Amino acid sequence: MKQIIYLFSLMGVFLSGCHIRVLNPKSDTAEAQSFLIYFSFGIMILVLLTVFFLLSRLVRKYRNRTGNHQALKHEKGNKKLEIVWTIIPVLLLTILAIPTVIVTYNQSPNQADQSGDRREEVHINVTAEQYQWTFIYENGKTTSGELYLPSDKTIVLHLRSKDVIHSFWVPSIGGKVDVLPHKENTMKLENIESGVYQGKCAEFCGTNHTDMRFTTRVISSKQFLDWLDE
Repeated sequence: MKQIIYLFSLMGVFLSGCHIRVLNPKSDTAEAQSFLIYFSFGIMILVLLTVFFLLSRLVRKYRNRTGNHQALKHEKGNKKLEIVWTIIPVLLLTILAIPTVIVTYNQSPNQADQSGDRREEVHINVTAEQYQWTFIYENGKTTSGELYLPSDKTIVLHLRSKDVIHSFWVPSIGGKVDVLPHKENTMKLENIESGVYQGKCAEFCGTNHTDMRFTTRVISSKQFLDWLDE
């Protein structure tokens, strides 16, 4: 028991050094993804508590004690019970599936560039290679290791890889999207809060994989336009 407590304490120390938080959404895109995580956990906790409650009732009622020699009634073919334990899981899965399908479809890598007015969006080409990120803006300006975004615009990132498979990930503003060679994926980000966020490659891509980090700076549209003109 002491070893288990020590192990969890040590794990807590290591995790306290992780400054990138997934459940700290700073955009509409990340907010929808966080909702799915919390919603899924809520349903799972409800199921878990129900199972524990029924198990504790069963153990308490039929535990071995003086004067209690009641045997379980043998059930053979109980249609009502079978209907209940079939319908409830189907309902729970349906409730979970509907928002999951909607969010994942709307945020799928091939859907981001299919809707919306291109004139109202900011399109940025993102190129991954061992071991750096390059960002090319609509006016041709290029940065490496730093991504600048306007906070009050819809952003569409066009993701490509020059070599191996990478994964674009800025936890606070959106989930991971694969960056593939010979194929373009897109990612849409909406209503991002101003701030500085850390991003990284979330797919092991070689010996210096940990060097594939970048900083995302979200600023106002005016500041973004001024920066583009520098």
